Amino acid sequence: MSENAVLIAETRDRVGKGTSRALRRDGRTPAVIYGDKKEPISISLETKELVKAIHRDSFLATVYTVQVGSTKHNVLPRDMQLHPVNEIPVHVDFLRVSAKSQIAVMVPVHFLNEEECVGLKRGGVLNIVRHEIEMMVPAGNIPEAINIDLLKYDIGDSVHISEVALPEGAAPTITDRDFTIATIAAPTVEPEPEEEGEGEDAAETEASAEDEGEDAGDTEE
Repeated sequence: MSENAVLIAETRDRVGKGTSRALRRDGRTPAVIYGDKKEPISISLETKELVKAIHRDSFLATVYTVQVGSTKHNVLPRDMQLHPVNEIPVHVDFLRVSAKSQIAVMVPVHFLNEEECVGLKRGGVLNIVRHEIEMMVPAGNIPEAINIDLLKYDIGDSVHISEVALPEGAAPTITDRDFTIATIAAPTVEPEPEEEGEGEDAAETEASAEDEGEDAGDTEE
């Protein structure tokens, strides 16, 4: 496994709502490390450092080394609860992983050569169906993104998962269908606006016809 970013943690001797609130008041975030057939460990991390990691990395798709005293744990964040108002983390769940662990993560999709894409140059519109794809990947080799080259796609074409070169060791969790990631849609054609005066001329013609009808009625009387 490649070198991971390190998060320094402390053990929590007590758990519960009261203890968690006290930790948050002291600028720390309660968390737990679980998995790998070992006992869970209740920990806390400095909230400022945790927020930096969240803003710097794709947090839920990044393997970290959480150091608790002299013990190091390779972990992947699996769940994070945020405060509903200020969005500061209030609790994090970490899953123990090894270099051989296969894990499911959401990998963002990046589109290349949009400016040179055949269909987009002809006025087509890129319709993104999936901004992220859930993949099974080795914990020690989580891809930062899936790159899709749009260069040869034309209007009416679709990008399916089977056409994409996936990172080594990665496979989509959806295996029962060749799902669509994006399409090049035809441009929307707006109705042409009426030329100035056309509407008025039609109204005048209709009014003239009504007047003629009334005049004909007066003559018959």
